Amino acid sequence: MRRPTRDTAESQRRITRRGLVIGGLQAGVMTALALRMRHLQLEQADQFRLLADENRINIQLLPPARGRVFDRNGQIIAENIPSYRITMIREQAGDVDAVIARLARLVELDPGELEKARRDLRDLRGDTPVTVADRVTWEAISRVAVNAPALPGVMPEVGLSRRYPLRDDYAHVVGYVGAVSDKDLERIEAPEALLRLPRFQIGKIGLEARREDLLRGTAGSRRVEVNAAGRIMRELDRQEGQPGADIQITLDNELQGYTHARLKGESAAAVVIDCESGDVLVSASSPSYDPNLFVRGISVANYRALLENPYRPLPNKAVQGIYPPGSTFKMVTALAALEDGQIDINETVYCPGHKEISGRRFHCWKRGGHGNVDFHRSLRESCDVYYYELALRTGIEKISAMAERLGLGEQFDLPMTSVAQGLVPTRQWKLANRGQPWVVGDSINASIGQGFVLASPMQLAVMTARLATSRQITPRLVKSIDGVEQPSGRGEDLDLNENNLREVRRAMYAVSNSNRGTAYRSRIVEDAMRMAGKTGTSQVRNISSGERATGVLNNNALPRTQRDHALFVDYAPYDAPKYAVAVIVEHGGGGSTAAAPIARDITLQALYGGDPPLEAYPTADRPRIRTQQEELRQQRLRPGAGEKDRA
Repeated sequence: MRRPTRDTAESQRRITRRGLVIGGLQAGVMTALALRMRHLQLEQADQFRLLADENRINIQLLPPARGRVFDRNGQIIAENIPSYRITMIREQAGDVDAVIARLARLVELDPGELEKARRDLRDLRGDTPVTVADRVTWEAISRVAVNAPALPGVMPEVGLSRRYPLRDDYAHVVGYVGAVSDKDLERIEAPEALLRLPRFQIGKIGLEARREDLLRGTAGSRRVEVNAAGRIMRELDRQEGQPGADIQITLDNELQGYTHARLKGESAAAVVIDCESGDVLVSASSPSYDPNLFVRGISVANYRALLENPYRPLPNKAVQGIYPPGSTFKMVTALAALEDGQIDINETVYCPGHKEISGRRFHCWKRGGHGNVDFHRSLRESCDVYYYELALRTGIEKISAMAERLGLGEQFDLPMTSVAQGLVPTRQWKLANRGQPWVVGDSINASIGQGFVLASPMQLAVMTARLATSRQITPRLVKSIDGVEQPSGRGEDLDLNENNLREVRRAMYAVSNSNRGTAYRSRIVEDAMRMAGKTGTSQVRNISSGERATGVLNNNALPRTQRDHALFVDYAPYDAPKYAVAVIVEHGGGGSTAAAPIARDITLQALYGGDPPLEAYPTADRPRIRTQQEELRQQRLRPGAGEKDRA
């Protein structure tokens, strides 16, 4: 049957439209191909010509500039300085030994460094640049550049290296960087190519390691034309990377430097916290070391010297060291008893020099006893028996809860290495960790900061700041990142009875300002600057009953490692707290003789923003203080120290 004429015409129109569409698409594709061929053959002809005639294009990573570190006042702590080096690429060098021999006639090569370079040239990929000579002079770089045709695969380069101008003042806080090791790569999941660049440096400890993500930055790249011999002909284009973030920390250069100078000769630590913001103004651990020694790889002899030093310069005692807090813990026990209503400040406890509990005698530090002791006198003269009684009434759980409320047993989120949590013991803790039930003697020991109780100087400074302000002060180390201010550590209200806190503060004031106080000789006499504090002596050995019968040996009669640790905590001014301070002197003996004078001097230095007037010290101390201030000033300004070291 024939189709209607109308249907045939409609069918023809459809075919025509489809043909036009398909033809248009084909024409468009052909036009695009033609334009692309024109672009490749004419506009990019030079670029593709570079890929011919034994030339090729290399893409090289550009390491970013590492972020710098500043103190709270903008003074530099960690910086980057130019560093010249000579690298070699194996596949471009050809006969590696022959090229190295020619290079050695131009530049002095370190045998140890050369041996490592030979191993890397053998083991790494053939296109990997390997450092043959590092930290060479500009003259050496010039000689290599002039003789470039005879040194295939050899390239003089300029890079950046880390430098710590203040040397040992910030070694434990900022830490140091070093070349990426195999262990570093194993710890990192899917390490980026940047980390495999020769001698690329990453943070190893301290702030450098804990804030590596911010300080490192991101790599850039460049495309270069190289000839058949591997010689770079020209740079085609470059894409700069993103430099690392600059970090401003809360520490104060002047106060940090003074504190290190004041601690010199001791195995000690000191922390200063701003009572308003929680800023850590000082975190010092003594003795320290020069972190610049580690940047390029410390020698075996230098590292052994650090390891074998009996004063232990490598650990950061300020946050990593944990010690029995001794009598500085008595404020915790006292406040726990007051909050629980177990003691009235006017009630007295008789101290004959010991207390019999469960058939065991627990001694007071004062062999003859203190007699009748009320609350203020117990803290002022540090009577142990009074706190034994408080422990029996209050119990370890409430004492431990108060300790945690005041910051002990808390691992603060600070960007430093191995920040310790310390230990605030409970019944459950002893059963779980020692497999033994809690006994009353454990509570007695804990009440005076002995036994299982452990705290770091940082935690003791936080405890003191919280007692002084009634707020949950949290220590802050990073002030700003690329100019952006970080959250304050001011904290919320502790929600403790203000009357109880006021009585604890009054007793701490008497420690330093009453002529019967254990720290009276280390007082501040300037009325507007007077401090409140507490001494502590942390026992590190057991004293036998036989020794007690014949007389407890003086610390000076003991080997150093058996002497007590000396502690002192304080805040000032008493009426308007600005700074909280904690000091520990390992095996220093008594807190009143070893730690309190140091803490007083650091406190005054913070209050006055520099050397305080002699009138702030007791009259009898002024001649000694005048000499001490001059010695410390000379020590901080000696040639080659701190800011003077700019070579």
